Amino acid sequence: MIRFGLLGCGRIGQVHARSILRLDNASLVAVADAFAEAAEALASATGAEMRESDAIIASDDIDAVIIATPTETHSDLIHTAAKAGKAIFCEKPVDMSADRIRDCMKAVETAGVPFLTAFNRRFDPNFATLEAHIRAGEIGNVEIVTILSRDPAPPPISYIKGSGGIFRDMMIHDFDMARYLLGEEPVQVYAVGAALVDQAIGAAGDVDTAAVTLTTQSGKICQISNSRRATYGYDQRIEVHGSKGLLRAENVLDNSVEVANAAGFNRAPAKHFFLERYEAAYLQEIAHFVTALLEQAPPSPGIEDGLRAQLLADAASASHQTGLPVRL
Repeated sequence: MIRFGLLGCGRIGQVHARSILRLDNASLVAVADAFAEAAEALASATGAEMRESDAIIASDDIDAVIIATPTETHSDLIHTAAKAGKAIFCEKPVDMSADRIRDCMKAVETAGVPFLTAFNRRFDPNFATLEAHIRAGEIGNVEIVTILSRDPAPPPISYIKGSGGIFRDMMIHDFDMARYLLGEEPVQVYAVGAALVDQAIGAAGDVDTAAVTLTTQSGKICQISNSRRATYGYDQRIEVHGSKGLLRAENVLDNSVEVANAAGFNRAPAKHFFLERYEAAYLQEIAHFVTALLEQAPPSPGIEDGLRAQLLADAASASHQTGLPVRL
């Protein structure tokens, strides 16, 4: 039984709490949040205790901590948890600064504690199956990966201002997925972007529509397309073209019923919210972490994966600003 302490009781923290309750080999012992009301509500809903973050990290009845707090708090919590010998499950991004992530890596390595960067999309059943087909050699050598990731609507401008930009906030998931599927590290990044959905996003210094091309040393290509608006639901598709064939993962729809009549073929819209779309992925992510701890195996993706995705996001941001490709 892995005993968890949850740091951060907001939307994603609540998702992880519910996932833990569904596992037979894990328990949620305590929760903490800067807002007492949020911690109280989640403690009441789950049967966990309400404690301060420092108390959770120092507690002997806690084996692992989930860091689901605002990004700017991650670094300090990682250092404290590592020093206390706790296994760490950290929401992405590990930090907005690659240098601070490197410092966190040193702390984690020195303490010898397990660490998982929560890139939940690796655990989506469709994407994980696609990756398994790649590794089985079913389409031969990977040549081009295409990733489409589009949200139904943009977040509030207040969120945009503190998000770090679309490349670090939204596309970072796709950078990790690109690495996961390419099987090689990208060595060049070229990015373009514009504020086409909401001019207020542009006024806040960000873009809401972006495309990035990644190239590996051997010449493999990944194309990523992001938009903060998709009128038909949460658009999440992947296509991988290889020397022997093609793999494709389509959107998850509200239902699988298709109506055909004189007007044409009609299907349900895509799931409208990321929590619905990736519900199974969040559960499998926690389950993987728990199994890794029980089997004393390194969880994956680890903290280095968090760093590499952040470096790609930084490079994409620099490329967008300069209009030039960035070498890594």
